[in-house]
Amino acid sequence: MLLSNLNLMATAPGGVARLRELILTLAVQGKLVPQDPKDEPASELLKKIRAEKDQLIAEGKIKRDKPLAEIAEEEKPFELPSRWAWVRMGEVCDGGSGTTPLRARADFFADGTEMWVKTTDLTNGLVTTCEELITKAAVVENRLKYFPAGTVCVAMYGGAGTIGKSGVLGVSSTINQSVFALPPTKCIDSGFLHTYVISVRSQWMSFAAGLRKDPNINGQIIKRMVMPLPPLAEQSRIVTRVEELMRLCDALEAKGQLEATQHAQLVSTLLATLTDSETSAQLADNWHRIATHFDLLLDRPEAVDALEQTILQLAVRGLLVPQDPQDEPASELLKKIRVEKDKLIAEGKIKRDKALPPIVEAMYPCDLPEGWAWMRFSELGNFCGGKTPSTQRSRYWDGDIPWITPKDMKQLLLSDSEDKVTRAALDDGLALIPLRSVLIVVRSGILRRTLPTAINLVETTINQDLKALVLVRPELADYVQLLIQGFEGFILANLTKIGTTVESMQFETFAAQPFPLPPLAEQSRIVTRVAQLLGLCADLRQRLAASQRTQAHLAEALVQEVV
Repeated sequence: MLLSNLNLMATAPGGVARLRELILTLAVQGKLVPQDPKDEPASELLKKIRAEKDQLIAEGKIKRDKPLAEIAEEEKPFELPSRWAWVRMGEVCDGGSGTTPLRARADFFADGTEMWVKTTDLTNGLVTTCEELITKAAVVENRLKYFPAGTVCVAMYGGAGTIGKSGVLGVSSTINQSVFALPPTKCIDSGFLHTYVISVRSQWMSFAAGLRKDPNINGQIIKRMVMPLPPLAEQSRIVTRVEELMRLCDALEAKGQLEATQHAQLVSTLLATLTDSETSAQLADNWHRIATHFDLLLDRPEAVDALEQTILQLAVRGLLVPQDPQDEPASELLKKIRVEKDKLIAEGKIKRDKALPPIVEAMYPCDLPEGWAWMRFSELGNFCGGKTPSTQRSRYWDGDIPWITPKDMKQLLLSDSEDKVTRAALDDGLALIPLRSVLIVVRSGILRRTLPTAINLVETTINQDLKALVLVRPELADYVQLLIQGFEGFILANLTKIGTTVESMQFETFAAQPFPLPPLAEQSRIVTRVAQLLGLCADLRQRLAASQRTQAHLAEALVQEVV
């Protein structure tokens, strides 16, 4: 059942990781390999081990253990196969931890030759090298114990990301105080012990000692841990089977990563043929050629993301809709906007914009279709900044006026915000942004990945991390927003600067950068066509998500059936 459905589980979201968990669960519950009635029961094995231990105690070779509590029924999470037994880890493993030699003693660390394992060396696999070596003097003077190859090591300190990490020593080694070592014994296979330790890692935090901010586990918690003990011969068969299945998981994972890389390269190459089209006719030919393979190309969300960005790039280059020679040229539109803007400046309603040098050919990021013109965003209106009102004045806050910050910029159209300000904040100099302005994030960690924009559907204010392009003609807002989206990659790559914690747009450079402007009628056609195509992409993404959910449900059902 498990093997016949490996591919289904592996291709489900998070499938290989779930498959690994399932293999471990089946292994420690006795469901991965058949039981053999000829195996010596674990109970008999325990009797022999206890007898040998009592003999060693009587001879003074080891100390008597602190008695461990009997295992209560509620501590047994599942029913064991008939020849298995429940034990506490301390019954079958005589473990211990190490220490850290004094750092001030250079002779303990300089030119070290001895293995000294720390939590950073534990990666749930075989440990044959370590980050730091110590000297023989450090071993002797600190009375460090060498643990033999086959010892299972567990991380006790370091927070949720580290506690429970484990590894098996491939060579004899010492350890530090944050590691607990469980050396091999006659009654437990170190491979099976490690399999169990990995399978219950999520439980270690629930056993964490104390109430500190970063809880830890300790040796007593580990020794009290209840675990299933199979017959020794069966332990060996389980370990062999787990290793076989984990190698299959490795192969499935590598295959998936390889396919994902190849798929991304294929999508990138084919979509590039669209953006490389020089005319609408070429685009139509290339689109038809690629569209016949959309079922193979668009079978994962990231491919749909790439298609959306391609659609935007085609739109702002004038390749998505045909040009109409009867449209009024964009140059005439810019002249009319200039007249309207000069009138607003003369009336004192807006400030005169900063003079910029003429646009030269070297500044062009692409060629223009007939009827289009180059423009700078400041030609279409004025940029307005924002700020944060004083947090010490309660009369500025909890009002009814939206105050937009980067955290609100999650939609293309905004009519609300998480925080609100009062009229008093406006009186203190916070600008009120008119309807249908284009809001742009110019300073935020978001700029490492994307360039959020939004059109405000209500009068709003913004904080200092945004700029608002207040348009002379608000009907241009939809195309301006689309234009910024289409050139997002260009802007992020060329017009932003990297800081230590956040990225910032080089705003003066951005304001001086030429961008293409179509005739007003063509803008409307472009916006309509883009909305249609992005709607199809959204539908496709929903179908992919539904397909993945179905696949995940099938995989989950399979897990339940197998377990």
